[in-house]
This record gives sequence, C-alpha cells and structure tokens, in this order.
Amino acid sequence: MTEVANSKTLLIESQYFPSIYFYKTLIEGQILQIERYEHYQKVSFRNRCYIAGPNGVILLSVPLSKGKNQRTVMKDVRISNEENWQGLHWKTLTSAYRRSPFFEYFEPELEGLYERRFDFLLDWNMACLEWANKALGISPEIRLTDSFQKTYDPAAGIIDKRDHMVPGQLPAAGAPEYTQVFGERTGFFPNLSILDLLFCEGKRGLELLK
Repeated sequence: MTEVANSKTLLIESQYFPSIYFYKTLIEGQILQIERYEHYQKVSFRNRCYIAGPNGVILLSVPLSKGKNQRTVMKDVRISNEENWQGLHWKTLTSAYRRSPFFEYFEPELEGLYERRFDFLLDWNMACLEWANKALGISPEIRLTDSFQKTYDPAAGIIDKRDHMVPGQLPAAGAPEYTQVFGERTGFFPNLSILDLLFCEGKRGLELLK
C-alpha cells in the first residue's frame, strides 16, 4: 500500500478544477485537508487549470484583484470580476468539449456554477472541487486548515503534498489514457483538468483513476 493509503489525511493546496493526477492521489486517501493559511503562490494550480483544445493544451486562468504577484494569505485572495472571466471560461469549455460524449450530461449544473459570482478564490475552488467530486461519484471528508504549519510530523497521520503538483511537471507515468476529443489531431495529453476526463469518460472516469 502507498503512504497515502496508510495515512489518515492528505494535505494539499486549493486548486481550480484540479488535475487528474490530483484525483489519482486523492482517491487513495481518506480525508482531504485544504490549506487556506498559506501565502498565494503564482504559476500554480491555485488559479489555473488546463484543458484540451483543437490546437493543443488551453490554459484557463482566474484573474486576481492584485494580479499574480500578490503575497496574500490564500483565504483572503480576491478574484477580479471586472471582466466576465467566468463567461469566457465557459465559452472555451463549450467550444472544446461540446462534441465530447458526456458534456451535455454535465452541462446544466456546470453552467450554473459558472453563472455564480465568487469574490474569493478559495470559495470558487472549493465549489469546483465539490462539483467535480459529485460528478465523479466520490465523497471524501474535506477539511480546511485552522492555521499554517510549515511542516507536519508524518506520525500524526498527515501526508503533506502541498506544492508537490506544479504545472508542466506532473508525472505522465501511471496517468490513465482515454479517448480525448481532439486526440487524433493533437495526440494524447496526460493529467489535464479533471473536467477533461469527466467530459470524455463520464462516471467511468473513476474506474480509470483507480
């Protein structure tokens, strides 16, 4: 068994529609604890996710009120809603996945999520996490940290995976392979956002993660 499977709690930063690798790690654990007292870090999955498009990988990035260079505590990071970024993200998702087998199945609820206004990045990410968990058919216990600790004693049953998942550096080994919408044109892209797996495989996505 893996160290995550033997542990009680998986500790990780908040992410925007997390990657498939995130979910492969999550389903091996029992409790998910989200770090909310760290300082925001740029170039991370905290405000970005990646999907597959007709010309390659597409980045979806949530704009922040103080830009990418802020060093605000994660729970206080505000989204910039001056422009309709949610509408743009939804239009991009629709364009990329409208021909996928399961997009129409998930479309009504997901569109409703993208129509809700969120002021804080953590709240948006948590809503995305809860939606994806429900869509996959999993219900891990989710907790939020009460304070920031730089390190944790493994004997306490907490496996610290904060900042272990970096854009462009996720391991392809062991990633599930499936038919992507534009795969014949672009080739297969591993470890995209969980949305890609859901739209292409539906509930079967959970089986592929195991």
